[in-house]
Amino acid sequence: MILVFGKTGQVATELQSHKDVIAIGRGQADLSKPSTCAEAIRQYKPRAVINAAAYTAVDKAESEEGLATMINGEAPGAMASACADLDVPLVHISTDYVFDGSGTTPWSVTDTPNPKNAYGRSKLKGEQAIKASGSAYAILRTSWVVSAHGNNFVKTMRRLSETRDRITVVDDQIGGPTCARDIAQTCLSMAEQLIQEPTKSGTYHYSGQPNVSWCQFANAIFEQMDCQTIANPISTREYPTPASRPLNSRLDCEATQKTFGIARPFWRDGLVEILRDLEGEDDRA
Repeated sequence: MILVFGKTGQVATELQSHKDVIAIGRGQADLSKPSTCAEAIRQYKPRAVINAAAYTAVDKAESEEGLATMINGEAPGAMASACADLDVPLVHISTDYVFDGSGTTPWSVTDTPNPKNAYGRSKLKGEQAIKASGSAYAILRTSWVVSAHGNNFVKTMRRLSETRDRITVVDDQIGGPTCARDIAQTCLSMAEQLIQEPTKSGTYHYSGQPNVSWCQFANAIFEQMDCQTIANPISTREYPTPASRPLNSRLDCEATQKTFGIARPFWRDGLVEILRDLEGEDDRA
């Protein structure tokens, strides 16, 4: 059995469609109380653990950095320590926000993190705690997660297209949209491989290809929907937010393919599936 922290998030929702997965929510393990996470692992005694839970309110984290750090930093550390005690691997989902977003070169797993907002700092502390735990682990940094579940960019663009012919979208932030279904499958594959080969422990990157701007991604969504809405480009400076966003979210995913045999997915394929799922939900409503 593989124990998943998280029940309602995008990746956690996708993970629950797989057999041999037990997902637990806040009622069974409250990440703001890290000891409950360790207790859950000792109780379930899984073959592996996947942490798909996190504090993800990027702007709100600017005023709640302590809580974000508890959930994103200390709780993963408690999970990793319990995993080390039981000799089971941990797969932990992290983020491109641990980098400062400078330059145009894809971020390598060997590049030095330098987060520029509270969310990124909290996620980096989680990575550091996992590395220090002595457990077998895979830290999987990803970016721009989308799915048919929860709140995300695809669903927002789809909703806006119902009432607007034109919208403005940031065009100078570049990254790889990544479908939650692909991330879930990757986490499961990594967990199974780590059970057999804990020497594969390390930090890895995983994002969809090709890299695009948010504006380009929006127009791809509208094109796939065959609707008339158009996204017009604006700069990040023209769209201020409480938390600073990285301009460069490109991730070098070579190590993931070399070590685990997992290639970067094509996000257009996943987008087709997401929109099909959403249309199915509309039909059932």
